[in-house]
Amino acid sequence: MRPGDRLPVALGVLVLVAVGVSAVHPRSWGTWLLEVAPILLALPLLVWTRRRFPLTPLAYWLVFGHALVLALGAHYTYAEVPLGELPWSERNNYDRFAHFVQGFAPAVLVREVLLRRTPLRPGGWLFALVSATCLAVSACYEFVEWAGALIGGEAAADFLGTQGDVWDTQWDMLLALVGSVVSQGVLSRVHDRQLAPLSVA
Repeated sequence: MRPGDRLPVALGVLVLVAVGVSAVHPRSWGTWLLEVAPILLALPLLVWTRRRFPLTPLAYWLVFGHALVLALGAHYTYAEVPLGELPWSERNNYDRFAHFVQGFAPAVLVREVLLRRTPLRPGGWLFALVSATCLAVSACYEFVEWAGALIGGEAAADFLGTQGDVWDTQWDMLLALVGSVVSQGVLSRVHDRQLAPLSVA
């Protein structure tokens, strides 16, 4: 195993363990499958592209963290995760946190692809395109939830996780956008340093 492979392999194994643990008596098997589906799609893609397009360590760590957030939500459903119960709030806020992460983690991945495969360089246009892409991905995920509601009816309530909030969809997209902005503001310099040794467009 090459030294550069150790981190992604180790994190990949830990993600598989987390998904396995989350599958132990989940609240709803249908919801569990829908929630871990992004992990089950992303892992093979990352393995397949590992040699041709290795990511920065920061990107791998963020994918790992995002996967843990998804696995935990899949086990309990987002409305029931104990960590989301806050004494000052009537709703479970794990769903809000997860949608913030839905923008925070992918922002670095989108930024990495754009910097390495397009003529874009750090600056306003990159920032805007990364933010817009993360918002678009979040909106597409809301379409998936909408389709799940149409197909599953009442059975899809756990997957939707609206908890009676009529503005839940708007909150989800806003928090993903905020997550992408915060991620770029906090991590861009670290990301740029890790990108320097890698090939760019």
